[in-house]
Amino acid sequence: MHRFQLYIDGSFEDGAAQFESLDPATGTPWALMPEAREDEVNRAVEAAHRAFRSGPWPRLTATARGKLLMKLADLVLAAAPRLAALETRDTGKIIRETSAQIAYVADYYRYYAGLADKIEGAHLPIDKPDMEVWTRREPVGVVAAIVPWNSQLFLSAVKLGPALAAGCTVVLKASEDGPAPLLEFARLIHEAGFPPGVVNVITGFGPTCGHVLTRHPKVAHIAFTGGPGTARAVVRNSAENLASTSLELGGKSPFIVFADADLDSAANAQVSGIFAATGQSCVAGSRLLIQRSVKEAFLAKLKAKAEAIRIAAPDLMTTEVGPLCTQRQRSHIEATIAASLAAGATLVTGGQALTGPGFYFPPTILDCSDAPNAPALSQEFFGPVLTVLTFDTEDQAIELANDTQYGLASGVFTASLTRAHRMIRAIRAGVVWVNTYRAVSPIAPFGGHGLSGNGREGGLAAALDYTTTKTVWLRTSDDPIPDPFVMR
Repeated sequence: MHRFQLYIDGSFEDGAAQFESLDPATGTPWALMPEAREDEVNRAVEAAHRAFRSGPWPRLTATARGKLLMKLADLVLAAAPRLAALETRDTGKIIRETSAQIAYVADYYRYYAGLADKIEGAHLPIDKPDMEVWTRREPVGVVAAIVPWNSQLFLSAVKLGPALAAGCTVVLKASEDGPAPLLEFARLIHEAGFPPGVVNVITGFGPTCGHVLTRHPKVAHIAFTGGPGTARAVVRNSAENLASTSLELGGKSPFIVFADADLDSAANAQVSGIFAATGQSCVAGSRLLIQRSVKEAFLAKLKAKAEAIRIAAPDLMTTEVGPLCTQRQRSHIEATIAASLAAGATLVTGGQALTGPGFYFPPTILDCSDAPNAPALSQEFFGPVLTVLTFDTEDQAIELANDTQYGLASGVFTASLTRAHRMIRAIRAGVVWVNTYRAVSPIAPFGGHGLSGNGREGGLAAALDYTTTKTVWLRTSDDPIPDPFVMR
């Protein structure tokens, strides 16, 4: 089988132990992954702390850091076919999406490469005539960046890019599910010429790896993407080191379609929003809110599109939906659907796992209009399952959209510009897409609130999250300080 290694302090090494990674398309082992435990985690953090405090990294100019990031971007683009194939093999994400997404990841590194020497302080017009006062933006320190298996090269780029641009050092923990592409990505870090310890790439399990990393006394910031349950453990651990946190968590995003919308366009966007990436996306538009007068027509379009989706091996360019990443996830989906049907939901299409090898589950639509307490309406599936609710008025649509503990993304489809603006103001979500869905850019901040987390990734705001402000006071008078017992 293929064997992968950890990357610590500029060197590749085996972990304390190894574990098998399963190919989601077949359900069989295909690679051995290195397991980092306490010793490896501690050495990775110590290496990052050492690289932050001494050596070449803290002496580099911001422009020089930007050039390293630009080189990394070029290497990512060149390695995109290899990285895409690994991500598809280890996570089941279809090759047509991994290929396109990894190529776009390079743009994120380019964006932060250009931003590295534009993180500025400010001169303050202070109220004291004999003082010059200014602020400096300085790197916060060692960052623990923790990413899940889905879209992991993208989710690491939105952490590594701004952290390195700001001058931080990083311990990047890949998920124990499907870590191959990030462990391979470490070779690009090495080839780009980042000094030893600046970026360390490890993987392992929560109790023996993630727990040690997030409470380590030399970790200054934790950037986490994952589920709310794990995030709570991360926040509890951060009480030990008082590290700041940025949390990008799950979603139960409303996808709102009004009767005046272009229904064909909305249907295509809904297919992208819930069935692309096999529904394994934090921004999945998993709650369709449809105006009653067009419900039957819209559901007919969606049902036809869902049943025409090509389900096949993820390494075929013609495949549109591949397997789920793990059997554990498929079991969760099956149990939630069964409970929702028992609560009165109606199955429009799909609903049963496919027979044969691999972790396949078909595109599924559940009409919950007569089942307001169905667990499918509140629980994140992280799979290709869409729930449907009906509304009559704009106020009802807003009430249903905000009836969630999550607040990550949302979509509004309407031909009315004035209605669109009202909805934008009323919806409680970090992202509102109007007449589109699932669009991203390195320039645009991304994140949510509530159970969807806090902080933002993308844009200048993300880079500032990895800095701390230093205020400098310089007295310009040559006269002695008149009274040392009076605060001036």
